[in-house]
Amino acid sequence: MRLSADIHRRADDFELDVLIESDADRIGILGESGSGKSMTLRSIAGIEETDYGRIEVNGRVLYDSQTKMNLKPQKRNVGYMFQNYALFPTMSVLRNVMAGLGRPDEEKRAKAMKMLRRFRMEGLENRLPGELSGGQQQRAALARIMVTEPELILLDEPFSALDAYLRDRMQLEMTEMLKDFPGQVLMVSHSRDELYRFSEELFVLQSGKVIRHGTTEDVFRDPGSVEAARLTGCKNFTRAEKTGDRTLRLTDWGLEVRLAKEIPDGIAHAGCRAHSFIPVWGERQDNCIRFVPVRTDELPFEMNYYFRPEHSESDSVHADDTIISWFVQSEEQKEIEKRGLPDWLRMNEEDILLL
Repeated sequence: MRLSADIHRRADDFELDVLIESDADRIGILGESGSGKSMTLRSIAGIEETDYGRIEVNGRVLYDSQTKMNLKPQKRNVGYMFQNYALFPTMSVLRNVMAGLGRPDEEKRAKAMKMLRRFRMEGLENRLPGELSGGQQQRAALARIMVTEPELILLDEPFSALDAYLRDRMQLEMTEMLKDFPGQVLMVSHSRDELYRFSEELFVLQSGKVIRHGTTEDVFRDPGSVEAARLTGCKNFTRAEKTGDRTLRLTDWGLEVRLAKEIPDGIAHAGCRAHSFIPVWGERQDNCIRFVPVRTDELPFEMNYYFRPEHSESDSVHADDTIISWFVQSEEQKEIEKRGLPDWLRMNEEDILLL
């Protein structure tokens, strides 16, 4: 399977200019609200006008501005799950699932019932959507999509309205339901955790443009820019200046770090994720920063420490953007309770993001 979507669309002051090409079975698009994620999905589904470009799924052209090919949504064989599942409120679950099959008959009813059994919805076929739990509504919406045997499924922030407990449960459930789906699934979300668990390949979207893409692990390991690093969860940034083939000055932290690998030219910033620091007691080691917390927040399963760099070349040494975050999980916190606060925090080379 292969998705290729070259989409160009201007709407008021916003311009979407994205190229999504992937052979992966599970694809993610990560971006903040207003970055163009949903517009991208709607364009692929054919429910959003596209100014120009080309959209192709598994070699079948859905849209091509040059040849004026533009299949209607119902002809694209693309399933779209909306944030609120968009089930018809006055129709039973069975009729909702049959809705995409055209004129109802016994054969289509049997096909819909088979799909409902697959999603553990037998016995609920005569209920209205309002009589279902959130998880049951999700299964009904997915059954309605799958019964049409699409080549591509589009998931538009499917867990955004749920609390943390339900979100985790329903992510696991959806992953299980999609396990045997032979086509591609493209999910958009502003949640890095959702997409890290779900996607094999990840596209990071900002202001209507793809700013980073690659395998999900590669994007998180090497975001490439401050914007992409922030979207993937990094909280600590500093301006940086290359001072040698393997040395880097972290300007806002007043620290020079030495790396085993050669540092590429053009590095302007560096980052370190809040969970990546390693506590050091006693003598200073390489790539260490002095640790004197200015604030501590205790959470149920984590302790969050905040500190300022000991030396800084920033003009705004008292500004909030110079505060560094160190997040410590419960097991590591036990050692700190025994030994006291560390004197230094060390950054492993692989944990220093070059941006």
